[in-house]
Amino acid sequence: MRALLGAELPGYRTVDTDTWLNDHGDVLSLHFFDLPPDLPAALDDGPTLRHRLAHFTARAGGGLIEASVKPLGELPALRQILKLPLPNQPSGQAFIGSFTVPRAGCSTVVKIQAAERGMTGMREAVVMARLGPDQYFRPHPYAPELQGGLPFHAADHVQWDADFPDHPLTRVRRTLDALAAAVTVEPGFAALPPFTGPVAPPT
Repeated sequence: MRALLGAELPGYRTVDTDTWLNDHGDVLSLHFFDLPPDLPAALDDGPTLRHRLAHFTARAGGGLIEASVKPLGELPALRQILKLPLPNQPSGQAFIGSFTVPRAGCSTVVKIQAAERGMTGMREAVVMARLGPDQYFRPHPYAPELQGGLPFHAADHVQWDADFPDHPLTRVRRTLDALAAAVTVEPGFAALPPFTGPVAPPT
């Protein structure tokens, strides 16, 4: 059982079971995990959830851009956007957006991955030039003490998406918005016991 795409998203074509691709090379995929979710806190404990997710992403070498709880179908879901350095590349980033729909003993994840191609860093350079370094780099809003991973900065804010409509981060946000409108939930999955938090505190 899992959440299902309610309809094919415009611009995406099926390339494999539960996998879609668009002309930018962005990959949309649907996953079902038949085990208790590994989320570090309950969905209704937003500050703890976001704080732990920010640290987890930094330890993996990335940066958490956004995390919030939003409805997907009729169920609460964790909406995340994060960035990771491109593997085996001197520069550039990949952006990953996802909705995780947890239940007590399983979860479904809808994920969109988009990577920078060609010239990288243009969005960041333009925003830094407009704001200046002092306003560009900021403490992470979910974990101000956070060190390591990719830095939190102003160029990742949604306010700049309109200026960079083809940037991978903008495309990730656009697809997440489309998913929020298109995804439905199977009644059997919705009827499962809800996720109330991790079985044991994270170490």
